[in-house]
Amino acid sequence: MSPLALALWISVAVTAGCWLASVLTREYSWTDRVWSIAPVVYAWVLAGGADDGAGARATLVAVLVTLWGARLTFNFARKGGYAPGGEDYRWGILRGLLPGWRFAAFNLLFIAAYQNALLLLVTLPVWTVAQNPGGLGAADAVLAVLFVGFLVGETVADQQRWDFHRGREGGASGIGGGARKGGVLRTGLFRYSRHPNYFFEIAQWWVVFAFAALAAGTPWLPTAAGAILLTLLFVGSTLFTEWISMRRHPEYADYRRTTSMLIPWRPSR
Repeated sequence: MSPLALALWISVAVTAGCWLASVLTREYSWTDRVWSIAPVVYAWVLAGGADDGAGARATLVAVLVTLWGARLTFNFARKGGYAPGGEDYRWGILRGLLPGWRFAAFNLLFIAAYQNALLLLVTLPVWTVAQNPGGLGAADAVLAVLFVGFLVGETVADQQRWDFHRGREGGASGIGGGARKGGVLRTGLFRYSRHPNYFFEIAQWWVVFAFAALAAGTPWLPTAAGAILLTLLFVGSTLFTEWISMRRHPEYADYRRTTSMLIPWRPSR
């Protein structure tokens, strides 16, 4: 069995497992729980099929994906994502908007099937790298530094949000004393982007694709689909999350008017 076929079968098994677990437990964050784990598995499976001369670059990309997965797994775990009852609050809201069979279909087709397919798609650039021999060079070093930089950015953003929520729960003033206005985090990286963690997450997967483009000598590759679809998913998720935030925190409207949604940028007046 080729590494690509093996990764596909693993994805099918993970998809089925997430769907079955959601039906049995009536919790719908099982795909969330494998979000930072499955791509690491796929990356190493795909890198294992590297042709002669492509192993170094494929291994480098797999190591970078592993660093991404380890950081995200830690952040998800400390928020209680792996504990019973650690379901993403947005699924509960969607169950109210899509009652009965509608949410059951949404769970099967989108939460389980589509999102798990996406987790495989974002790692397929590793397969492109593995099939195109070429030694490491200066461009690889630049891409690796970019990836690590985006990884650090996401780490900082998640830590700032973690500190903010802990301060709010404990009645503190938040980051830096007075870092929050009402229920909205508006300082640190969140002064320049309403969702800097999402921006850095997307950027890391575009760097993974950039390795494939470098290996193949062209950006016109079908394996760009993963990064494209991930970007669209995060944009849609952001719009839904902000719709919820607007209902919970009236001051969020002002934050939206002054701050970029994803790409960090100078706040407007």
